[in-house]
Amino acid sequence: MANYTSDGKKLINVEYDVVPQLNDFIDGMRVISTDRRGEDYAVFLQELNHTVCCYVFDEIFIVGKVDGFENLVKALEAWHDGEI
Repeated sequence: MANYTSDGKKLINVEYDVVPQLNDFIDGMRVISTDRRGEDYAVFLQELNHTVCCYVFDEIFIVGKVDGFENLVKALEAWHDGEI
Protein backbone atom coordinates (compact mmCIF):
# COMPACT_ATOMS: atom_id res chain seq x y z
CA MET A 1 0.00 0.00 0.00
CA ALA A 2 1.60 3.24 -1.18
CA ASN A 3 0.65 6.84 -0.48
CA TYR A 4 0.97 9.29 -3.40
CA THR A 5 0.52 13.03 -3.61
CA SER A 6 -0.24 15.00 -6.77
CA ASP A 7 0.04 18.65 -7.68
CA GLY A 8 -3.08 18.33 -9.84
CA LYS A 9 -0.97 17.67 -12.96
CA LYS A 10 1.27 14.75 -11.96
CA LEU A 11 2.28 12.51 -9.10
CA ILE A 12 5.03 14.11 -7.02
CA ASN A 13 8.36 12.37 -6.31
CA VAL A 14 7.42 9.24 -8.27
CA GLU A 15 9.41 7.30 -10.88
CA TYR A 16 7.88 7.13 -14.38
CA ASP A 17 7.21 3.39 -14.25
CA VAL A 18 5.22 3.52 -10.98
CA VAL A 19 1.52 2.78 -11.37
CA PRO A 20 -0.95 3.22 -8.48
CA GLN A 21 -2.64 -0.05 -7.51
CA LEU A 22 -5.70 -1.12 -5.49
CA ASN A 23 -5.71 0.13 -1.89
CA ASP A 24 -2.99 2.71 -2.54
CA PHE A 25 -3.82 6.30 -1.60
CA ILE A 26 -3.66 9.34 -3.88
CA ASP A 27 -4.27 12.76 -2.35
CA GLY A 28 -5.75 11.06 0.71
CA MET A 29 -8.27 9.00 -1.30
CA ARG A 30 -8.15 5.19 -1.51
CA VAL A 31 -7.82 3.50 -4.92
CA ILE A 32 -10.85 1.21 -5.29
CA SER A 33 -10.42 0.14 -8.93
CA THR A 34 -8.15 0.56 -11.94
CA ASP A 35 -8.48 0.04 -15.69
CA ARG A 36 -6.41 0.61 -18.81
CA ARG A 37 -7.50 1.90 -22.23
CA GLY A 38 -4.67 2.14 -24.74
CA GLU A 39 -1.92 4.26 -23.19
CA ASP A 40 -4.25 5.75 -20.56
CA TYR A 41 -4.61 4.27 -17.09
CA ALA A 42 -7.72 5.07 -15.05
CA VAL A 43 -7.63 5.06 -11.26
CA PHE A 44 -10.95 5.21 -9.42
CA LEU A 45 -10.80 6.75 -5.96
CA GLN A 46 -13.19 6.83 -3.01
CA GLU A 47 -13.63 10.50 -2.07
CA LEU A 48 -14.06 11.61 1.54
CA ASN A 49 -17.78 12.28 0.96
CA HIS A 50 -18.13 8.67 -0.35
CA THR A 51 -18.56 9.63 -4.00
CA VAL A 52 -16.11 8.31 -6.58
CA CYS A 53 -13.64 10.22 -8.72
CA CYS A 54 -11.44 9.11 -11.58
CA TYR A 55 -7.89 10.19 -12.37
CA VAL A 56 -6.65 9.29 -15.85
CA PHE A 57 -2.88 8.92 -16.10
CA ASP A 58 -0.39 8.87 -18.94
CA GLU A 59 2.72 7.68 -17.10
CA ILE A 60 2.76 9.84 -13.92
CA PHE A 61 0.91 12.73 -15.55
CA ILE A 62 -2.76 13.32 -14.81
CA VAL A 63 -4.41 13.90 -18.18
CA GLY A 64 -7.97 13.91 -16.87
CA LYS A 65 -9.95 14.06 -13.67
CA VAL A 66 -13.68 13.68 -13.14
CA ASP A 67 -15.29 13.62 -9.73
CA GLY A 68 -18.72 13.34 -8.16
CA PHE A 69 -19.80 9.92 -9.43
CA GLU A 70 -22.53 8.43 -7.26
CA ASN A 71 -20.75 5.06 -7.11
CA LEU A 72 -18.05 2.96 -8.76
CA VAL A 73 -20.45 1.37 -11.23
CA LYS A 74 -21.43 4.79 -12.64
CA ALA A 75 -17.77 5.82 -12.88
CA LEU A 76 -16.79 2.61 -14.68
CA GLU A 77 -19.72 2.97 -17.09
CA ALA A 78 -18.59 6.51 -17.95
CA TRP A 79 -15.02 5.27 -18.51
CA HIS A 80 -16.11 2.37 -20.73
CA ASP A 81 -18.49 4.62 -22.69
CA GLY A 82 -15.64 7.06 -23.41
CA GLU A 83 -17.18 9.88 -21.37
CA ILE A 84 -13.99 10.25 -19.35
